[in-house]
Amino acid sequence: MAPQHTPALPRLGSRKPSHRERVADALRAALIAGELRPGEVYSAPGLAARFGVSATPVREAMLDLAKEGLVDTVPNKGFRVTAVSEKQLDEYTHVRALIEIPTTAALARTADPVALEALRPVAREIVTSAAAGDLIAYVEADLRFHLGLLALAGNDHLVDVVRDLRRRSRLYGLTALVEQGRLEASAEEHLEILDALLARDEEAVRSVMTRHLGHVRGLWAAP
Repeated sequence: MAPQHTPALPRLGSRKPSHRERVADALRAALIAGELRPGEVYSAPGLAARFGVSATPVREAMLDLAKEGLVDTVPNKGFRVTAVSEKQLDEYTHVRALIEIPTTAALARTADPVALEALRPVAREIVTSAAAGDLIAYVEADLRFHLGLLALAGNDHLVDVVRDLRRRSRLYGLTALVEQGRLEASAEEHLEILDALLARDEEAVRSVMTRHLGHVRGLWAAP
């Protein structure tokens, strides 16, 4: 049985997006982590109780997710999480590999070491979240880490493309890794990536990133 998580909305007050945006971020993370299951219908009041907020921002946030194709509206009932096929997951992995591996590897030659070190607390947060079994915090920190790395390449459009691919992913295998005590080891790869970048070892970065995305695809498995 999957562990029960009833997390508060992440980092309220650490930045100032709208309440609707914060709710949408938390719902996306729960969806990507596999805590909101494909085919299941979720009501706004039910999700509001789970996340400790009112139903209105949840309903508004779910409408945003519907526009992104992550959920479908079910009249008079709520929202159904859309399923993602194995073919789609393979395609997402292929596109991510084409973008992220060479872009991240090139940062070994160009990235400011101070900017790279600034991402170390985020990498550690990924490890801490994995150790705690907090899947939503894990997904959010993982997103900030990888998009933060890609942003150092100076191509905003590239970052947007990867953000969209990640939003459409599903990491159903995260729960199994938590139960097996293996998620923390996977999380450590983020620190490996940083260390290789700081060592200016482009081939090592390429190797770790290739291994890391391979592990990610292993998690994108049907439940």
